[in-house]
Amino acid sequence: MHEVKIWSEEFGAVTDAPILLIMGSMSQGVLWPDEFVGRLVAGGRRVVRYDHRDTGMSDTVDFAAHPYTWDDIKNDVYRVLDAHGLDSAHLVCHSAGGLLGQYVAVERPERVRSLTVIGSSPLGGGEGQVIMRALLGQPQSEGSLPEPTPEFVAFYRALMAAPPPEDRRARIESMIAEQRLLHGTGLPFDEDAARRLQERIHERARDLSAVTNHRLAAAARPDFEPVGVLHQVKAPTLVVEGSHEPVKPGHGALIAEQVPGARLMIVAGMGHTLPPEVHEELADAVLTHTAG
Repeated sequence: MHEVKIWSEEFGAVTDAPILLIMGSMSQGVLWPDEFVGRLVAGGRRVVRYDHRDTGMSDTVDFAAHPYTWDDIKNDVYRVLDAHGLDSAHLVCHSAGGLLGQYVAVERPERVRSLTVIGSSPLGGGEGQVIMRALLGQPQSEGSLPEPTPEFVAFYRALMAAPPPEDRRARIESMIAEQRLLHGTGLPFDEDAARRLQERIHERARDLSAVTNHRLAAAARPDFEPVGVLHQVKAPTLVVEGSHEPVKPGHGALIAEQVPGARLMIVAGMGHTLPPEVHEELADAVLTHTAG
């Protein structure tokens, strides 16, 4: 088995209740905002965040020589917990990280003290197929998840048809445009803050192009997600969705319907990202959910 080193960092006292932050596909751990992390630490939590393989400061993989699947990305969650000496932790997850969190909560319930999923889809719901059909203009199958917004579809169709950015500056501008779309229309978009974040992402990345390996990993095993298992989640679960979610509108409610005792929280104005206006509300909700 090819060894992949995962970068992680932790904040807070080792005696405090641990929270593991799991970011979405192709995303670095620093997309968990420092202000959000700081409020969790100030609230008495030990917080760990990490870069997925092929992102940020974690190892990049020669996928042709060492292919992997999302099972491996999921198993990295256990590796990070083990590396920090954690038998269990509160999992706080964003986007595709929420799929990982749901899977871990089903597969290894003893390792999950509580589960918080933000801007995610229900495990086994076929989110990837729904998005791809929408982008290709194909009809959705009966009973499928809600489609992304027309603005999302138009943006990514144009992005797929355009040539790749030629240099760093063009890449950053492209990523800012993508961040603006994912931010949604409910809150003002801070372009200067977005540019600082994208500069940080570029500075930290070993190889920015390696993130596309996550798509190859998904294609390598399209049946990665188990179906019909969310009723097995035993961890107390908080599901968070933005009122202006452009990627997975209404998906949060479907998670909450399937997980026993789950609570749904709608954050006014929030899209698919974690802007400053929601840091306090989100952090306080997580602190309440992970108390006791």
